[in-house]
Amino acid sequence: MPQYLMSVWHDDDYSDNDWSDPEIQRLGQQVGALNEEMERTGTWVFGAGLQPQSTATVVRSAGGDVSMTDGPYAETKEQMGGFWVIEVPDLDVALEWAGKCAAACEGPVELRPMQVDG
Repeated sequence: MPQYLMSVWHDDDYSDNDWSDPEIQRLGQQVGALNEEMERTGTWVFGAGLQPQSTATVVRSAGGDVSMTDGPYAETKEQMGGFWVIEVPDLDVALEWAGKCAAACEGPVELRPMQVDG
């Protein structure tokens, strides 16, 4: 069965979020309920929220040399804040789940199929 990555995008650095804020808690409950639905239906493979982009380290390798720099790889206002990996019969079902994820997160979700060997 095909697997898909659904990534959640935020407009800014969310490190300042007050996790005791009722609005943030409401979003957390929505996402938690969605995660439970994915697990119950056998769709869930893996998912996680990410620390803010300010915690990122970019690692590069060129000619045998490895370099590391602080910060996100992409210099952009939008940053990936979390993701799910799901396993579903086809793209149509994956798109249905992506819609549920976008609704739960109240923001954009990018859906991409995983590469298949062979």
